Amino acid sequence: MDAIHVTSEIGTLKKVLVHRPGAELENLMPEYLERLLFDDIPYLKIAQEEHDAFCDILRKRGVEVIYLTDILAESLKDHDVKDEFLREFLNEAGIKEPKRLQATMEYFNQMSTKNMVEKLIAGLRKSELRGSYRKTLGDYLENDYPFLIDPIPNLYFSRDAFATIGQGVTINKMATITRNRETLFAKYIFKYHPLYQNVPIFYDRMERAMIEGGDILVLDKKTVAIGISQRTTPQAIEILSRKILHEATGFEKVLAIDIPKSRSFMHLDTVFTMVDRNKFTMHPNISHSLRVFVITQGAHDGIQIMEEQDSLENILMEHLHLDRVEMIKCGGGSIIDAAREQWNDGSNTLAIAPGVVVVYGRNRVTNEALQASGVETLIMPSSELSRGRGGPRCMSMPLFREDI
Repeated sequence: MDAIHVTSEIGTLKKVLVHRPGAELENLMPEYLERLLFDDIPYLKIAQEEHDAFCDILRKRGVEVIYLTDILAESLKDHDVKDEFLREFLNEAGIKEPKRLQATMEYFNQMSTKNMVEKLIAGLRKSELRGSYRKTLGDYLENDYPFLIDPIPNLYFSRDAFATIGQGVTINKMATITRNRETLFAKYIFKYHPLYQNVPIFYDRMERAMIEGGDILVLDKKTVAIGISQRTTPQAIEILSRKILHEATGFEKVLAIDIPKSRSFMHLDTVFTMVDRNKFTMHPNISHSLRVFVITQGAHDGIQIMEEQDSLENILMEHLHLDRVEMIKCGGGSIIDAAREQWNDGSNTLAIAPGVVVVYGRNRVTNEALQASGVETLIMPSSELSRGRGGPRCMSMPLFREDI
């Protein structure tokens, strides 16, 4: 049995990776929201209750829920591996001055492995290490920024740091320094965890070109869609295409879809998700003709690229060999409702089986449109989680789906 197996967006979900939001949300400050990619500060207690409700919905449908902190702690059981991980993390967090590095290492080494992982995610305030080492002149002159290690509040959107494709994964190069430390977790899981250490790696976090998991959709056994977005570059799509388009993976084409480059259209899955064999959610603003580039195997540099310009509906029918495609519009097609519910990820659904999706309760108009199209909606609370600008698909990384 494959450790990773994801050959569609809608196959029955059997195992999923998530991160329950923790103390990192309580290290958000209004002055630094932009730096940490947040627009607002979620209330942690309610956010955790909402996330627990999300996981309960999945478990009741037979999905095994794996927590990131647990699987990473299991990957770091060996003392030398834990030390290697901690040093690499602190280096990327900017802890390089020898005295401060030594004091920080000692601070974290007093903790259990899981507590260390949770604290690294939460961030380290300067006040927590004060008095642990003799200050240098640079320490006296540094600015008033309150953190030695920035929190990682975006981590509950576990979809982005890596992506599962077929029987392999991508460990992504994130668009921002704030989020790139998240990919270290994936590096150590897929290097050292006994269940996952032999999984093929299709993309490495040290590549120069940016790509994030919210832009990667596995439409079927042969077709992957990737958004050319604010956070995924054409160069990254070419690099990944060369790795996955060959007989060993079974994938034959990549549909590179050019979407608007803005925060409200952050990733492809914020404007377009698959909910059934021939049904898709979409934001009305991408219903017009799109530039889509079809990438296939080729003699020149391993791939060949052809441009198509048509409606998304026609492109999907052609490449997925469907007689009919139903596009379910976010906000029911209303300009006002679509704008409001798009802001709260109305198009970002998580399919756990064909025609069965998890959605945010607050997106009432979109949910009613899904229901009218025969899609079963499993509704979760979302007053606080939605403040991070991500939906149920963003909060989940499928590890195993049954084939369609």
